Amino acid sequence: MNSPIDCSKVRFAIQAVREAAQLVRQVQRELVTAAISKDDKSPVTVADFAAQAIVSKRLLEAFPEMGFVGEESSEVLRTPAGQETLEQITHFVRRVEPTATPEEVCAWIDRGAGEATEEFWTLDPVDGTKGFLRGDQYAVALAFIRDGQVRVGALGCPELGEGITPNKGGLGTVVVSRRESGCFASSLADENSDWKKLAVSDESDISAARMLRSVEKAHTDTGGIGELVTALGILADPVGMDSQAKYAVLAAGGGEINLRLLSPSRLEYREKIWDQAAGSICVQEAGGRVSDLDGKPLDFSHGRILATNRGVLATNGHLHEAVLAGLKTIGA
Repeated sequence: MNSPIDCSKVRFAIQAVREAAQLVRQVQRELVTAAISKDDKSPVTVADFAAQAIVSKRLLEAFPEMGFVGEESSEVLRTPAGQETLEQITHFVRRVEPTATPEEVCAWIDRGAGEATEEFWTLDPVDGTKGFLRGDQYAVALAFIRDGQVRVGALGCPELGEGITPNKGGLGTVVVSRRESGCFASSLADENSDWKKLAVSDESDISAARMLRSVEKAHTDTGGIGELVTALGILADPVGMDSQAKYAVLAAGGGEINLRLLSPSRLEYREKIWDQAAGSICVQEAGGRVSDLDGKPLDFSHGRILATNRGVLATNGHLHEAVLAGLKTIGA
């Protein structure tokens, strides 16, 4: 496997994300069918758990002394109601770990149920549930954190193609960054493909800014974003996309603003670290800027949530202060 950065953690992150993302894609292709009902989340549940199990197993092999914070816990899988789902998860995990038992799968998943330590890895096994179920954008997001700062981040985006553009059913893209070493993208499916260094857009005209907006409306304050667009005089069409794939597109210059406003009904909400860690370093290392809605850097030293940060703002850097000023104008 080639790597754009000579670092054991970068090489591990690339390989782990590639393996997990391709496993998740197998689950999607086999379990997500046209006949599936809108409220049936079982395929993404299987994908989430299978990806976390295999990344946890790989971490145990490569960095057994390091902590691991994952999104999932196997508690429900150990109940009678969860047995069928556990059998499905184990079936897919055995694609890459042929001797895995249900008990081992649960144990691997539960390694991610602890709290953050001085240095640890954090994983969102399938970021973008609705995108996954629609056959649209989703991502496997893995990051290494030390002393409250993201040091390495990797995104596996099965439905993004070369140039970080939507490409359903294509080879997919893996994006990786290390602090002070840049951001790079390559083929998800081809380990021998070349790496391309990514750079954010140089757009400095706020009216031309392309805002990367979630397709899933529940994930942000859509009304507030509409107010912000009006206040800033943004004329460019937004780019609709779920998951941390938005960070990859922003890092590659495919948009200028990625925003998570707090819902008026959930002003106390704080972001989970796995939802922002990998993507945020990719944007920063591509030349962009990431902060909370008050302009403060994201602080990953408070356990499983960004306890001292309100929302998230990622931009190409050139437009960051303008957006922060606009947020104050609308009282966000």
